[in-house]
Amino acid sequence: MKRNSQFSDVLHVLLHMAENDGPSTSEDLARAMQTNPVVLRRLMAGLREAGFVSSAKGHGGGWVLSCPLESITLSDIHQALGAPSLLAVGHREEAPSCLVQQAVNSALDQAFEEAETLLRQRLSAVTLAALSRDFHQRMVAHGRSAHRHQEHVHGS
Repeated sequence: MKRNSQFSDVLHVLLHMAENDGPSTSEDLARAMQTNPVVLRRLMAGLREAGFVSSAKGHGGGWVLSCPLESITLSDIHQALGAPSLLAVGHREEAPSCLVQQAVNSALDQAFEEAETLLRQRLSAVTLAALSRDFHQRMVAHGRSAHRHQEHVHGS
């Protein structure tokens, strides 16, 4: 089953933006994500509406963070994306006539709801600043300067 990586993708992009000294173009961010700039702009739309990022067109334009990393939780970002399901599992049938499947769905619904509640609570406790600190610690652990984002290479 293919998992939806949109939430992870947006967090990745936001950390790249936080490392840049100025605006980040859609093209640069899309290249970092190995995707198309149009896909990136679609991902950013909800974040702009929530006030987490802003963009400017033209020479010297691009995407910038609109608030400090400390004030943005992963839950905030999840909500800005429309609060998609955090679990990639589902029912065999959504409205089964089979009583066995109804019992299975009922049990799974309760478990899924409890799991999503725990995930949302955890996401509320983690800020983008915490992710940034973790990234910097990983850079240092790999012998790279914590302040040289350009040394970060995907896949290594």
